Amino acid sequence: MGKKQETSPESSEYGEPAQFDPTFKGPMKKRGCTDIICLILFMAVILGYIVVGILAWLYGDPRHVLYPRNSTGWFCGIGPNKDQPNLFYMNILKCATSVNVMASALNGLQCPTTQVCVAQCPSTFWAVGIDMYFKKPAEVFNQSVCVPSLNLSNTILTVQQIVDKELCPYFYIPTVSVIACFLFCIGFTWPFASHYCGRQHSLFSLLSLIRDIVNGFNAKEIGVRIFEDFASSWPWILLGLLIAMVVSLLFLLLLRFTAPVMVWVLIIGVLGAGAYGIWHCYWEYANYKSASATITNVGFTTNLQVYLQVQETWLAFLIIISVVEAILLLTIIFLRTRILIAIALIQESSKAIGHMMSALVYPLVTFVLLLVCVAYWGATALYLATSGSPIYRVVALNSSQGDCSSISGNVSCDPQNFTAADYPGCPSASCIFIKYNNEGLFQRNLFNLQIYNVVAFLWCVNFVIALGHCTLAGAFASYYWAFTKPGDIPMFPVCGGFIRALRYHVGSLAFGALILTLVQIARILLEYIDQKTRAAQNPVARFILCCMKCCLWCLEKFIKFLNRNAYIMIAIYGKNFCVSAKNAFKLLMRNIIRVVVLDKVTDILLFFGKLLVVGGVGVLSFFFFSGRIRLPGNVFRSETLNYYWMPIITVVFGSYLIAHGFFSVYNMCVDTLFLCFLEDLERNDGSLQKPYFMSKNLMKILNKSNKAQKKGKGKE
Repeated sequence: MGKKQETSPESSEYGEPAQFDPTFKGPMKKRGCTDIICLILFMAVILGYIVVGILAWLYGDPRHVLYPRNSTGWFCGIGPNKDQPNLFYMNILKCATSVNVMASALNGLQCPTTQVCVAQCPSTFWAVGIDMYFKKPAEVFNQSVCVPSLNLSNTILTVQQIVDKELCPYFYIPTVSVIACFLFCIGFTWPFASHYCGRQHSLFSLLSLIRDIVNGFNAKEIGVRIFEDFASSWPWILLGLLIAMVVSLLFLLLLRFTAPVMVWVLIIGVLGAGAYGIWHCYWEYANYKSASATITNVGFTTNLQVYLQVQETWLAFLIIISVVEAILLLTIIFLRTRILIAIALIQESSKAIGHMMSALVYPLVTFVLLLVCVAYWGATALYLATSGSPIYRVVALNSSQGDCSSISGNVSCDPQNFTAADYPGCPSASCIFIKYNNEGLFQRNLFNLQIYNVVAFLWCVNFVIALGHCTLAGAFASYYWAFTKPGDIPMFPVCGGFIRALRYHVGSLAFGALILTLVQIARILLEYIDQKTRAAQNPVARFILCCMKCCLWCLEKFIKFLNRNAYIMIAIYGKNFCVSAKNAFKLLMRNIIRVVVLDKVTDILLFFGKLLVVGGVGVLSFFFFSGRIRLPGNVFRSETLNYYWMPIITVVFGSYLIAHGFFSVYNMCVDTLFLCFLEDLERNDGSLQKPYFMSKNLMKILNKSNKAQKKGKGKE
């Protein structure tokens, strides 16, 4: 490891080292707009996205998927039916499209039976008996499950006529409200059904399946219980998240003191574990050395314990662990300086965050912007999916009654104004929903608009993340290139980085986000092809698809790494995306060993930091919400919780998000200071004209100093 390599990298195939620029004093103030073509394209896509959202809002109606509709076209749960959120099918047998119901599905919403909104689903079994046909309708039927237009107390119709016209059900079964089926009343028991109406035996299998699903998971009841748990425990959940925030902040701020100890403890721990492995393997080898059994006597067997009783096995383990231990030891010896540099940069990053606490708040801005993107995408997708007005046709519910040959299903109707009296020859005529209108220009292009919605969404999400990277990079770069810290650090560095990114570099950020979006779209398409062709794939095809997915995954990781460093160079120098990506890549390749060491050291520290935050807060919340830790005065009683694990999961998941947000800022700080450090080494030499901007700790590790320090101008 020559000294020249640690000072100023020589020119290589990855370009010339950066040259000294007397005008450079940190992030460039004088800069212009970059990648204007991509900026125009991105703005056009955003405007198109807004237009798509407006059209979806004009043509779509999410009530189609949020609320069920009865036979008259009114929604259940809102408007006149506000207190009747459930949809009841009078004769569910008609919803079956074939004899083998298990092999087929319910015919969408095209169920040729009367549907009414009800407040509650029936809880008992009931059917019209033979003796009931001679009674008054009010004595037989329940008004709550009959069509609203029928008044049982004043009707002149007989029970037989009401049954024939399906104004009231002639049977119903115990049912429940299933959230996943738009609150349709679906039966889960079927006693004595064959006696009254069981002419399709396969329906028993369907109802048995529904019974198992509903009994196994009653979503509505569980949802109410979970809501009660959140209502009673939300202050303590917030307290757990606050503890996670404080622990994350303290961990980052204390890294300037604890980073060297943590890194070297981990390194010594790994070497110690390897040394113990060598000793244990040698001890086992010595114990089995006198045994007569050898690997040739044992041969091949599925009982792996037999191999552990053979000396050759422990000899192989001993050799492998010894080789790995020697490689690790030599690597640490030869890379000790680079490890010290990585530790110093981590400590310097902790100092930078201490001077720029507002940087820790910026992930909230990114989170809000991402939330806006997700909400807009979800709303647009929902409105697009419900575009088109419903189409109703006149259908004979019972074609055997009367002359219904004139009703072919092609006659349009309005369910809110439909009357069966208009078709006197067919008393069972009804206005039934058929489909949504898909004949207009807008409706014919719904699939293309949904694709546009997904592409624009991915581009916007990647742009928001890129904006966060560039903003934080500009702030932390202004910290590094401040010669006297904190005196030379500009006011509001995070706001300055955000304004520069939005004013000058939207096009460059959109360019990098577009490249990443194209790779992600390719991965989505490949997954779609894999899912659609899985049944017809042979082993060769599966192997090829697996290799392609692996390659695209690696490509996406590389693009993210390149974009991240390109955004740092954009924030510092204000160049366009391609130039910044090229300069960042060449700079990193000229210092590839330092890159690998810093990356791994940082990953290890942040991994243990997340483990400390999430694991510590998770264990604390488990003991608290399970009742193992009680507060004085019974301020909170865990016995009141229906599912004590739900607050625990919420606290653990929230703690992870908080730790990830804090540590992502810290990771960006480390990467930015590292690139600045490499540029500092190449640009400057410590003379009066070209002083180093790095900290005294880094200069001490590299055996460097600024001549200006001898005249009393020192650095932190």
